[in-house]
Amino acid sequence: MKKMSRNVLLQMEEEEDDDDGDIVLENLGQTIVPDLGSLESQHDFRTPEFEEFNGKPDSLFFNDGQRRIDFVLVYEDESRKETNKKGTNEKQRRKRQAYESNLICHGLQLEATRSVLDDKLVFVKVHAPWEVLCTYAEIMHIKLPLKPNDLKNRSSAFGTLNWFTKVLSVDESIIKPEQEFFTAPFEKNRMNDFYIVDRDAFFNPATRSRIVYFILSRVKYQVINNVSKFGINRLVNSGIYKAAFPLHDCKFRRQSEDPSCPNERYLLYREWAHPRSIYKKQPLDLIRKYYGEKIGIYFAWLGYYTQMLLLAAVVGVACFLYGYLNQDNCTWSKEVCHPDIGGKIIMCPQCDRLCPFWKLNITCESSKKLCIFDSFGTLVFAVFMGVWVTLFLEFWKRRQAELEYEWDTVELQQEEQARPEYEARCTHVVIDEITQEEERIPFTAWGKCIRITLCASAVFFWILLIIASVIGIIVYRLSVFIVFSAKLPKNINGTDPIQKYLTPQTATSITASIISFIIIMILNTIYEKVAIMITNFELPRTQTDYENSLTMKMFLFQFVNYYSSCFYIAFFKGKFVGYPGDPVYWLGKYRNEECDPGGCLLGLTTQLTIIMGGKAIWNNIQEVLLPWIMNLIGRFHRVSGSEKITPRWEQDYHLQPMGKLGLFYEYLEMIIQFGFVTLFVASFPLAPLLALVNNILEIRVDAWKLTTQFRRLVPEKAQDIGAWQPIMQGIAILAVVTNAMIIAFTSDMIPRLVYYWSFSVPPYGDHTSYTMEGYINNTLSIFKVADFKNKSKGNPYSDLGNHTTCRYRDFRYPPGHPQEYKHNIYYWHVIAAKLAFIIVMEYLALLPRLGHSGMILAHCNLRLPVDCCMCYRFVDEIRLLEQLTSDFIDSLYYIFSISIISIFFSVTFFFLLLSLGPTPCFSVSNFLS
Repeated sequence: MKKMSRNVLLQMEEEEDDDDGDIVLENLGQTIVPDLGSLESQHDFRTPEFEEFNGKPDSLFFNDGQRRIDFVLVYEDESRKETNKKGTNEKQRRKRQAYESNLICHGLQLEATRSVLDDKLVFVKVHAPWEVLCTYAEIMHIKLPLKPNDLKNRSSAFGTLNWFTKVLSVDESIIKPEQEFFTAPFEKNRMNDFYIVDRDAFFNPATRSRIVYFILSRVKYQVINNVSKFGINRLVNSGIYKAAFPLHDCKFRRQSEDPSCPNERYLLYREWAHPRSIYKKQPLDLIRKYYGEKIGIYFAWLGYYTQMLLLAAVVGVACFLYGYLNQDNCTWSKEVCHPDIGGKIIMCPQCDRLCPFWKLNITCESSKKLCIFDSFGTLVFAVFMGVWVTLFLEFWKRRQAELEYEWDTVELQQEEQARPEYEARCTHVVIDEITQEEERIPFTAWGKCIRITLCASAVFFWILLIIASVIGIIVYRLSVFIVFSAKLPKNINGTDPIQKYLTPQTATSITASIISFIIIMILNTIYEKVAIMITNFELPRTQTDYENSLTMKMFLFQFVNYYSSCFYIAFFKGKFVGYPGDPVYWLGKYRNEECDPGGCLLGLTTQLTIIMGGKAIWNNIQEVLLPWIMNLIGRFHRVSGSEKITPRWEQDYHLQPMGKLGLFYEYLEMIIQFGFVTLFVASFPLAPLLALVNNILEIRVDAWKLTTQFRRLVPEKAQDIGAWQPIMQGIAILAVVTNAMIIAFTSDMIPRLVYYWSFSVPPYGDHTSYTMEGYINNTLSIFKVADFKNKSKGNPYSDLGNHTTCRYRDFRYPPGHPQEYKHNIYYWHVIAAKLAFIIVMEYLALLPRLGHSGMILAHCNLRLPVDCCMCYRFVDEIRLLEQLTSDFIDSLYYIFSISIISIFFSVTFFFLLLSLGPTPCFSVSNFLS
């Protein structure tokens, strides 16, 4: 780029810091933009031209109608500010003038216009001429068209269904398909090789904005004793500028009056964000063209995830309906509710002082609800979801590889530039071991080790804080249960709905879940700011590295925050309670919480429903209601000037800024939902249906926000969904294990199957055929009241009679047996069956991955290069092969992880079978049948 003028830097010895810290800048000007000296005199500032608004509200050009507006900067005129801090205003004005002068030095053209509605506001319009665009396109390694793509597209495998897919697709007469090109990184000395038909159209608006933002982020404006400050982000954060954004091309409700305007925002609103388009496919190519690949890949992933949820939702609803329609045939629930069975079974107190003896039929209503969720259909659904999550990840990898190829992001990692914050701190010089060239790094290996240690310690501290809050919730559950148990009704009164449905277990579960949700949201709000501070201190090199680092920190925190209470209910509640004569105490004071006679699955369902539903409601309030209210308030304040014609840039200024991490929070919301749908879906088969409905609305709500409520985002490149991919893979591996263990250890499905196939018939049962009758009596152990070690005088024996025994939920020998209160043979058979189920389910989930791994390399067909353009195609396909090979390695890692878990359970299962003796009454063949 030819030299236009010298850079202007304010030389100051002392000044108060007005932003997020000083940065030593030695290398930035040499590597990114030329540093052409500095001028100390304010008279050498080059200022933008001031022009009056020309009355064209839809114009996207300077007043001359020739130069396109690529970016807009907004500031408040210091001379008209209503403040007495004249010294501060003067400093801000000098910094802004130095910055704008340096922008002009780097080749950008500026034009300033005062606001129509508020004369204190000034809008600085930025235009990048052809020479600047070409220079920085080469620096940024931007891929641009070489020639049109003349290769034929593959025909669809579902050609007979074209009439159906055409209904769901976007109307091509409205949104025309994008022409495909062979592309290559731009080089100025090979400009004649590129497909340049029209210079004004060669760089599309998204690419122009991206280049201008690259310059804005790296231009300096102040230096203090070799400490330089630079970048538009710092100027906005310090209040020198009010905003900086690219322009929307038109209003979203109507087309622009300018015939040269492509009206892409209008098309996106009409065919994507409008509610009437809710059933249509997303126009991903237009989304990518208007907002950039980063936004496009997010909506592609969200749409694909929603499509896959459709199958899971159908199967989940079928399993739920199976349980609902068969709840009247639930034999064990009938026994709980029967007055001659459940009404005569006296249960042992569940706490030491205030809890009374109670009748089993008190839990009649909860047992009926449990029959819906804890049925054979739930077992089938858990196995299905283990296979579904594997297929989803494998199919998404294929779809993502296709998008990488179609959108020319295969070699993105090679063209991504370092963050300016990273470059500014590169003060240490080292020799690269491979190239033997000098390389600048921000800190030494020892300094990097210290930073990693401090960041890890901070994250670990916050995770411990979450665990402390979970322990507090557990203590609350244990203590408040005693209060509710003291009010436990001793007889069922069918006319009292509160007595009928609000049992101590239910009341404790609901209140604890609500309190847990409130604590979760409070901790989330605080940790978001802490995570950003930690990541800034860590100083990642590129924007992708920055987002991946922040992603891992945030998800690790959110994982513990959202799922810890669910893990407690699923795998710890009611598992280590001992028996009435020798209970286990929590913190030496609180007796461990027990499950209902039907198990803890209903409590897990309650917890999952409250947290998942509450989170969806809260997110919609934040994402939809708040931006809409803020824009409504802004329009109300501007109502006095509503009769005036406002330009495009002023209309966009009054929209809400999304922020650089706006998309990060969208991903985080969906990944947390993905965890709820997969990790604990065995307890709530309707979770995929709720997620499906939420996601269908989420796609359109996000589209509505982007097109109507927010300023246009700076387009960014993205190769994939980043760190969210390995996070989903980790969730998938964990989901197979958790669902298997929920069915095995939280649900009562396995004990019921063992009873049905082995203990309902001789030699242990009295029935002549397989049946569930007698299951409740068989699974409730007997305890002798006289064996209480610390018998509480406060227990109200008199109201229920003078009982000598009570029942409790466990598989133990009765009093008087040679091994009284020891686990009986039924217990060991159930444990063996549970481990067998876990092993079988894990290998069923492993089969799709095995099939995919065997085929993944066999379907890679590489075409030989024919000409220059085909060479680029050949290189891209080589990159695609590398990606598929990486997927193959990931598949092997997944198989290895599941195999290790299966081997552990297999060894445990083998030793349990040996402990049962040579002729165990449990038959594996009977169980599998």
